[in-house]
Amino acid sequence: MNLFEFNLALPITDPTWVFFLVLIIILFAPMILGRLHIPHIIGMILAGVLIGEHGFHVLDRDSSFELFGKVGLYYIMFLAGLEMDMEDFKKNRMKSVVFGLLTFLIPMALGIWSSMSMLGYGFLTAVLLASMYASHTLIAYPIISRYGLSRLRSVNITIGGTAITVTLALIILAVIGGMFKGTVDGLFWVFLVAKVAFLGFLIIFFFPRIGRWFFRKYDDSVMQFVFVLAMVFLGGGLMEFVGMEGILGAFLAGLVLNRLIPHVSPLMNRLEFVGNALFIPYFLIGVGMIIDVRNLFTGGEALKVAVVMTVVATFSKWLAAWITQKIYRMQPNERSMIFGLSNAQAAATLAAVLIGHEIIMENGERLLNDDVLNGTVVMILFTCVISSLVTERSARRFALNEDAQPEDKGAKKAMEQILIPVANPETIENLVNLALVIKDAKQKNGMIALNVINDNNSSENKELQGKRNLEKAAMIAAAADVPVTMVSRYDLNIASGIIHTIKEYEATDVVIGLHRKANIVDSFFGNLAESLLKGTHREVMIAKFLMPVNTLRRIIIAVPPKAEFETGFSKWVEHFCRMGSILGCRVHFFADERTLMRLQQLVKKKFSGTPTEFSLLEEWGDLLLLTGQVNYDHLFVVISARRGSISYDPSFERLPAQLSKYFSNNSLIILYPDQFGDPQEIVSFSDPRGYNESQHYEKVGKWFYKWFKKS
Repeated sequence: MNLFEFNLALPITDPTWVFFLVLIIILFAPMILGRLHIPHIIGMILAGVLIGEHGFHVLDRDSSFELFGKVGLYYIMFLAGLEMDMEDFKKNRMKSVVFGLLTFLIPMALGIWSSMSMLGYGFLTAVLLASMYASHTLIAYPIISRYGLSRLRSVNITIGGTAITVTLALIILAVIGGMFKGTVDGLFWVFLVAKVAFLGFLIIFFFPRIGRWFFRKYDDSVMQFVFVLAMVFLGGGLMEFVGMEGILGAFLAGLVLNRLIPHVSPLMNRLEFVGNALFIPYFLIGVGMIIDVRNLFTGGEALKVAVVMTVVATFSKWLAAWITQKIYRMQPNERSMIFGLSNAQAAATLAAVLIGHEIIMENGERLLNDDVLNGTVVMILFTCVISSLVTERSARRFALNEDAQPEDKGAKKAMEQILIPVANPETIENLVNLALVIKDAKQKNGMIALNVINDNNSSENKELQGKRNLEKAAMIAAAADVPVTMVSRYDLNIASGIIHTIKEYEATDVVIGLHRKANIVDSFFGNLAESLLKGTHREVMIAKFLMPVNTLRRIIIAVPPKAEFETGFSKWVEHFCRMGSILGCRVHFFADERTLMRLQQLVKKKFSGTPTEFSLLEEWGDLLLLTGQVNYDHLFVVISARRGSISYDPSFERLPAQLSKYFSNNSLIILYPDQFGDPQEIVSFSDPRGYNESQHYEKVGKWFYKWFKKS
């Protein structure tokens, strides 16, 4: 009797061992090839070459590779659309359009000429091959992020141009693919344009609305993840249903859903994690298994194709960057930055070559033969390496040039620590998500989740519930790769516990939920908020959300007169501009003329990438004037101030009544900015309510005024 039945025979066909081997490759290939400075995408393809039938033939390219390959291909195109920043495109739309057309038309022209004259290919093959040169992938963008240069003009132009050239390249791919799926006659082109236009409108118009409705109704992370994947494959399936290539639908789904999926969010992290961990590597390994590298060295034609493809793709992208530089009189380093970012070929190129390789023409030959397939790998390898090197060199030059810095280098930015008290389990998710979108992603320090247990109520149930609340907050933040310090403490009351934690952990900001009125005589803010504001001079956000943060469409901010003189003015402007940029929603400021001018100057100088509007607010005391501006899916922000501060106004006393009367059905944030000086004590014998002497005199003066008025 055999205790172990194991017969090793190549190729391996057992699903268990096939999947295990693929996972081992996904695990170790980046470690090994990373030491050789080989890009991740090339490493996976090379691993596929080694284990495929043209290598050591360890595995066959079975149905699992076809299934995961399809999923991975859609996933790549979806993430490419998801990472497009449409606001950057709007900011430099004309320059982006010009560069996008240049970086598309020049590679198309040179590609068609070189493919027909130098390689002897037919027209359709030449057009598809040229569209591969025209598209590009922003694989070098992480280098830009590392140097903090994402707001540079050259970077914004390239990102905007990427959306144009990739979309046009995918349309060409979809058209050519559609031509081989049906009969080409006079009506073919009419129906093709009509079908693409109709489906494009369907995806662009309905997908964001369906997504917004779903995210508002369901907050379960698994359901949201599955829903997004369903939308991706629905877009791809609809395109295939009308005879087009599904990758165009997946790409469009990414473009229209990116406003609902912030780049700094648990959902975005899960999408990238699953794609990068499984689907995309599986797809890349499958691509490598098709490639026969020996053709490059045994036949001169394959090597010739690889050289021509690499040279034409690189030169055409450099020429587009050079012409853009000359048109807009840009610096040479800006040209290098544009060229470095736009030279890398990856996602759309792989999609085109695989689809073209599968198309069989009437003469029995493939539209893109094996030589093109092998040459594509060489082209991807060289362009990715060149892109990374050129972008790194340009970014380093920009970083060393003070005049090109997007931010002031003189002032050293203080470390940011956001404190979130987690008393109510229903508000934890929204408060943590709010902290994630206002937090500076460049700072690696995390957030503080706090649970305060009252000394008078130290029951085991309270402790257990507090622990669960802390774990929930940590789990939400961890899904976005943000560490959370969990703090649980006993104190005399909640406010005292928060204030002591602020001092001990040097917290710079506090995010709390709006108090829910227990009875008719209860105050709008509650005793906690009132005591907290008296006990700390740090920025405090009091928030109430009626829908998930990522589904907000606009941020309306009411700013009082003299707000620009407060210490924390620039800080809260930065927070909401960052929030608007991440969520892809417009930030609309309402203020008086003087404050509005200062806001415009600050936003233009530091936060020009955020879509903003500025409107005059003549009468601050009556927020009724803003009711027509705030819709149900808007976030209404009111900038308030503590008593005795520069921007404090007596009309703030009417603020709770106005908010509860006019904006009860809106998501709200009441913000108290940083201020100079020491905070007031929560309770003292001389001032049990926390009012200073001048405020008592004001009350007496008002009483005398009313008395004289009556008499």
